[in-house]
Amino acid sequence: MSVVRKTGYENPDIFTMEIIKDSIVALGDEMFNAMIRTSMSPIIYETTDFAVGATDAKGNLLAQGNGVAGFLVTLDTAVQSLFDHYALDEICDGDVFITNSPYEGGGTHLSDVVILVPIFFEDQLIAWTVNKAHWTEVGGAQPGSISTSATDIYQEGLHFRFLKLYEQGRLVRSLHDLIRDNVRLPESTLGDMHAGVAAAKVGAKRILDLVSKYGCTSILLAMDELLDYGEEMTRVELEKLPQGEFEAEDLIESDGLGNGPFHIRVKVTIAEGRMLMDFSGTAAQAPGPINVSSSGLVTATRCVFKCITNPEIPANGGCFRALDIVCPQGTLFSAVKPAPVSLYYETDVAAMELVWKALAPALKNRLPAGHYRSVSGTFISGQHLDTNDLFVMGEPLAGGWGASYDRDGDSGQFSALNGETFNIPVELFETRYGIQVEQYSLHNADGGGGEYLGGKGVVIDYRVTAETAYLTYGATRGESRPWGMEGGQNGSHNYALVIREDGKEERYNMCTTVPVKRGELIRIFTGTGGGYGDPLKRPRQQVSMDLKNGYITTEQANQQFNLGV
Repeated sequence: MSVVRKTGYENPDIFTMEIIKDSIVALGDEMFNAMIRTSMSPIIYETTDFAVGATDAKGNLLAQGNGVAGFLVTLDTAVQSLFDHYALDEICDGDVFITNSPYEGGGTHLSDVVILVPIFFEDQLIAWTVNKAHWTEVGGAQPGSISTSATDIYQEGLHFRFLKLYEQGRLVRSLHDLIRDNVRLPESTLGDMHAGVAAAKVGAKRILDLVSKYGCTSILLAMDELLDYGEEMTRVELEKLPQGEFEAEDLIESDGLGNGPFHIRVKVTIAEGRMLMDFSGTAAQAPGPINVSSSGLVTATRCVFKCITNPEIPANGGCFRALDIVCPQGTLFSAVKPAPVSLYYETDVAAMELVWKALAPALKNRLPAGHYRSVSGTFISGQHLDTNDLFVMGEPLAGGWGASYDRDGDSGQFSALNGETFNIPVELFETRYGIQVEQYSLHNADGGGGEYLGGKGVVIDYRVTAETAYLTYGATRGESRPWGMEGGQNGSHNYALVIREDGKEERYNMCTTVPVKRGELIRIFTGTGGGYGDPLKRPRQQVSMDLKNGYITTEQANQQFNLGV
């Protein structure tokens, strides 16, 4: 088996090339829809906590469907790492590979599982289709496979390092059974696994359809042109950006075990058509599960890079050829085995916003003040009263984004890491889980004042209807606040409350399997984003309207905006 070469082939006409390139980009959307239709877990088919796409034979990203922004270009690095485990002649038509290794390409945490399908034409490897999705259960010490108290990777679930799930078209039964027998929700876990395979095979079929219609040579040339186009368009935008060095620092308060704070730093250099992001000086990896690996850091940096260059063109590997990343091994942003990584997403979004914070003063027309900077991952498990069956709910929560130089921040939106994700509808939520949602609204906690207001965070109340439910929750910005700009006020905190039968409140920034009895309440707050500009410059008429609409209280109107009511 070998990779197809193009030497000696003639170029097809320009119109055919454009049709092929658009078709390759479109297959990402088709794979995305196939995953939604076939998966079994709400975190996939409702929240869309997954990504799908295709790469060329060498693992250069060609197309990626909508989904989690934090998975941007984890698909291509997964293919590239696979070649560290298998020689070309060990990869066969009909093979399907599976990995969730946090410390290699494509890795985030063990719950995010990657499915890889090689595509062959006449016994030659021409491309890959890839799916990466959050499985609700991959085993480990706690239901939902997320923990704020893990001290190594072995406590967090099953670890697959580029194993063959199918071998030449035949399911590897031993691996299938190993997964089935070591997760708490085998039906949905295996269902999501097969959905990932199905979505990847949909994409593979479409690539082979294109080969059948236009010829293999044309398809391979179109792949190269797509990558070159991404590079060219990105370099044009890089030349328009302010040149120089830009620095920022911030902190992550805790690792889940009470250690911290952990300081994080970046220096961004834009010069000569390239961008360098240097994270030297960031704290060493933590004992607790707040770490992210180098693979996750690459994704975070690419998200911001894409945002400030050309977000309009579809993402592909060529878009990132001008980006360089420096980070010593063994830091909070480049953790090495066996560091726990359950809550990697909190640090990943912090890395993303750190670059944004460094560049924001020079790109005020593109980057707002700080947002609530948290996935606020909330996991509630228990047993249904009527059936005694286990339920495991997991979802990210929306919050407030920072204000900009000319507008208020967005309210109730998902974090920069989540991207095209959604909340689980309340009706579905209450049907599947032993919980009632009694409140889901914007709040008006202090913070985010300015000439332009930071977007509002949300408050959500979960009333436990199971005999006992168990809360696992983790968020940063529980002690620090989203940063304001140009005199704008900092935003508000992320945190969870457990309100007991006697009315006592327990506050958590991070917790694992806290028992909550039937009738007791779990209340989650997400932060309001940072404000922009002096609050006293906000027009009085607008402040009066904010007060009327409930965005601010009378006290805030008087103290922050000097309304005098």
